[in-house]
Amino acid sequence: MKYRKLGRTGFEVSDIAYGLWGMSGWSGSDDRESLASLQLSVDLGCTFFDSAWAYGDGKSDSLLGEIMSRNKGKRLHAASKIPPGNLQWPALPKYKYHDVFSPEHVFQYTDLIRKNLRVDSIDVLQFHVWDDTWINEPDFPSTVEKLKNNGQIKYFGLSLNRWQPENGIRALRTGLVDTVQVIYNIFDQSPEDELFPVCRELNIGVIARVPLDEGSLGGNMTAKTRFPKDDWRSLYFGPENLANTIKRVDNLKKILPQGMTLPEMALRFILSNPTVSTTIAGMRKPEHVRQNIAASDAGPLDRALLAELKNHRWDRTPQRWSD
Repeated sequence: MKYRKLGRTGFEVSDIAYGLWGMSGWSGSDDRESLASLQLSVDLGCTFFDSAWAYGDGKSDSLLGEIMSRNKGKRLHAASKIPPGNLQWPALPKYKYHDVFSPEHVFQYTDLIRKNLRVDSIDVLQFHVWDDTWINEPDFPSTVEKLKNNGQIKYFGLSLNRWQPENGIRALRTGLVDTVQVIYNIFDQSPEDELFPVCRELNIGVIARVPLDEGSLGGNMTAKTRFPKDDWRSLYFGPENLANTIKRVDNLKKILPQGMTLPEMALRFILSNPTVSTTIAGMRKPEHVRQNIAASDAGPLDRALLAELKNHRWDRTPQRWSD
């Protein structure tokens, strides 16, 4: 496992991070298997874990807290997220900041998350949605500063809306934000345009999420793939998205180097960008842990393949099924 600085936090974190959403929001998860996979990741050198209260109403935070308590001798970094008070994803300009992240709401969920993680201070606490129209709200800086001054959190971050990497740059320039979480993968390359240069300028830690496009870049889906109705992917990979996605995945398979899997290529594409501090991979099963961590060991892709992958960029705008 390789390690990188998480921006100005100074944390040295594994460049493959563990994403816990699939342990509570996706079908087919098993708590015992999830805990075993988490422990294996720790044993193999993973040190950064991303959760959220919305992942099972605190369930993922609790699973992470259990693993951290079992490994007190190791420095593991926990990141979690405050859900929007209006329970609306994504954030929209028409929503009032106070209805989404009122101080009372933020402090309530900070304490709930701390309790489930079994920590006094959360390493990285993020807002789960964001809209840059909120930067002039006085409660925004006062809340973040109070969380830090009280020692309830060490650093603050934003999780940006799907396919809106520029909708957060104004917040980064306030100086309040230490990390930013954004969708970045072979298909979704737009953060390179405006967001990443600002992150380099301000030394913001970049947490790349959705490295496998919610599973399509795992390479096992087909045009006939269907998910249970209570699985979020049943909406994301519905009729408006599935067929187009499979066509693009098939095109990627045509340029896959011999001996390399599609997930490996997808992860190594992200790790080839030095602006990225870590990328969150969902790993519910031990075999996923081993495969993904092996991508870290393999390092960046060669320049010729990277150049070819640039041609597979897919610029998209948010849709009703995408969040």
